[in-house]
Amino acid sequence: MKVIYKITYPNGKIYIGKDLTNTLNYFGSANSKLIERDFKREEHRDFTIRKEIIWESELATDKEVNAKEVEYIRFYNSNNPEVGYNQWPRFKNEILS
Repeated sequence: MKVIYKITYPNGKIYIGKDLTNTLNYFGSANSKLIERDFKREEHRDFTIRKEIIWESELATDKEVNAKEVEYIRFYNSNNPEVGYNQWPRFKNEILS
């Protein structure tokens, strides 16, 4: 089973990732230093994150899963540093007029 998941951190920020093997204890490859900047040292002592499977497939190719991951990153806007920790695809701060 291949999955797309959403990790939610205590500050409400999110990370969207994929797991091609659906490993229960895999929590992605978000940049630890980036996340640590948002939390005080004492907050590290009791830290709870939530992992939700938001999409799954037994038949999708790896290429299709990669595309689906980007789709969800854009849908949730998790590459916006104010919203989440995804650093790719690069967030474009476009001001709408």
